[in-house]
Amino acid sequence: MEFNHIPVLLNECIDGLNIKPDGIYVDGTVGGAGHSKEIARRLQSGKLIAIDRDPEAVSVATERLKGLNAEVVHANFSSIDEILREREISGVDGILLDLGVSSHQLDTTERGFSYHTDAPLDMRMSKVGVSAKDIVNTYSYESLSRIIFEYGEEKYARSIAHAIVKYREDNEILTTGELADIIRSAVPQKARREKNPCKKTFQAIRIAVNDELGHISLALDRAFDSLKVGGRLCVISFHSLEDRLVKGRFQTFCQGCICPPDFPVCVCGKTPRGKLINRKPIEASALELEKNKRSRSAKLRVIEKIKENDEP
Repeated sequence: MEFNHIPVLLNECIDGLNIKPDGIYVDGTVGGAGHSKEIARRLQSGKLIAIDRDPEAVSVATERLKGLNAEVVHANFSSIDEILREREISGVDGILLDLGVSSHQLDTTERGFSYHTDAPLDMRMSKVGVSAKDIVNTYSYESLSRIIFEYGEEKYARSIAHAIVKYREDNEILTTGELADIIRSAVPQKARREKNPCKKTFQAIRIAVNDELGHISLALDRAFDSLKVGGRLCVISFHSLEDRLVKGRFQTFCQGCICPPDFPVCVCGKTPRGKLINRKPIEASALELEKNKRSRSAKLRVIEKIKENDEP
């Protein structure tokens, strides 16, 4: 199986994880195993657990990580706590989450993620469950406009949702090409000239199909809880919704006293559980941008666990 994969912010992730040769690490989104391979090759007695919900990624990663101290698991990264518990692992030294859709998924026409080519309307990372075709053909106008507005941050969400509902009165929407044409017809000519008007709606529907933000929210909590003290969580996000979620959760992990400001002394006893390794997100260098244009929107945030939840 052809599975092209250029790992984004690779050196920055390796530095952020601060890898120990005897440590236990998790790559929650193994994809083409680019990051995983570099983590695993730095391990001696340590171990890597590599997770992905996409069966194609699992197959490819299993082959590419052969001979290394790595185990590939077909699961969603939001189940990280369960996966570790099944293996009787009580804490890990580092976790990497590379969020969003993979290059392979975008480039594999029949997966139906891209608006650049005509293909069956699918967008399922796991290849099971509700598809993009199901959403555009069965969801109400209200649900569609909410999804497109909230997940795509699309200002023309209502007109696009209206166009979808009107079109499907006579014809079922079956392909990415049909959906792209409907979207183009629903936005002003000026918006069509400025940039491809399909991007935000396709992103929104993909997020809804895969419940991406729900799984990210669960994964962030469970991943941080799974770290040993001194362990690090590295997260790469690719759009503002993901990055805001990551940034907000990291701030929560780093938050200390929550007493009202007019209290003379702290009575809550809450102290930070984590510390930020980088105050601002790390972005791709000019050299990386030259080699891999998909790295242009990538943001890496790194946090270190400094105490357990139940410690004073």
